[in-house]
Amino acid sequence: MFVGKPAPGFAAEAVLDGDFHTLCLSDFAGKWLVLFFYPLDFTFVCPTEILAFSHRIDEFRALGAEVVGVSVDSKFSHLAWTQVPRRQGGVQGLRIPLIADLNKQVSARYGVLGDAGVALRGLFLIDPSGVIQHATVNNLSVGRSVEETLRLLQAFQHTQANGEVCPANWIPGDATIRPDVNDAKAFFEREHAAA
Repeated sequence: MFVGKPAPGFAAEAVLDGDFHTLCLSDFAGKWLVLFFYPLDFTFVCPTEILAFSHRIDEFRALGAEVVGVSVDSKFSHLAWTQVPRRQGGVQGLRIPLIADLNKQVSARYGVLGDAGVALRGLFLIDPSGVIQHATVNNLSVGRSVEETLRLLQAFQHTQANGEVCPANWIPGDATIRPDVNDAKAFFEREHAAA
């Protein structure tokens, strides 16, 4: 289990803004990192997810977070895909880096390398100290919710800053619970006053 433990380190080539860069986990020290894995470039669900994260990157950055995608494709495949227009299934104009995990080591370290030899749809929220606060893995056929990722990021940030816990479906501005028997009882009484 990865949650609550230090994120596995990595150093890998990535594509961003039409160029190659080496990215390491340590590059994100002091920031939140949304690290998501996807199966392959030039496929069907993948561009919808990648572009959805890219469209909302300013919201993540406003929360002190960066977003990075990873697949088992080569950096050259990533580069080619970022040059294909969106209306043709490409990700042209992408604003987030894509890591090339051709040797599949990063996917294996994060436990998302599937039987087909490609990464499942894993998503990890890594806090500024490098600890994994959230991990989910979808099978290949279903994409993830960027809205839910933003909600989770805000919830974990709130709990770390305030020492409170967030109930189901919490969004910023909703009531939280102090992890104390009496405070929790007061929360439940308020929530179920009409019951």
